[in-house]
Amino acid sequence: MNEHEHSRPSNEIPPAENRDDPIEESRINKSYERIIPRVLRNMLVASVLLLAPAFWFYRWAGCIGFAFGAALSYVNFRSLTRGVEGLTDRIVNRNSREKGGRIILRFLVRYGLVAAAAYAIFKGSSLAFRGFLWGLCVPVAALMAEAVWEGYMAFRRAE
Repeated sequence: MNEHEHSRPSNEIPPAENRDDPIEESRINKSYERIIPRVLRNMLVASVLLLAPAFWFYRWAGCIGFAFGAALSYVNFRSLTRGVEGLTDRIVNRNSREKGGRIILRFLVRYGLVAAAAYAIFKGSSLAFRGFLWGLCVPVAALMAEAVWEGYMAFRRAE
């Protein structure tokens, strides 16, 4: 029999001596732990920086809509990260204190809140609604900034 027929199951963790470098793996894990706080900070920075263009294009109504959309997207992103962490904790640790139904309910309430806010703003002012849509896109700008940062760090490590 060849070595492929005796391979270990895919869910089994290889022994430490067969991994590339446990110190490097630990450093990478710590780097990933800092991504969510950095993305949240990027969202705040992008929100502040984009207030001026929102005002330029849509005046006060759009600027207020943008601020509301950015705030809602920030709360939504934080809630999403907590929900994913709670759900994975619930799956991995069977003794989790959090109920699965409550986690799913939070997901549904979050999207209901976004839909209700969008409807109310849409009915009130089309300019505010456009600004609100800009605000909902703030996480995209934050994640793009994070991608640039990760690319920079990868090139820096390669040197």
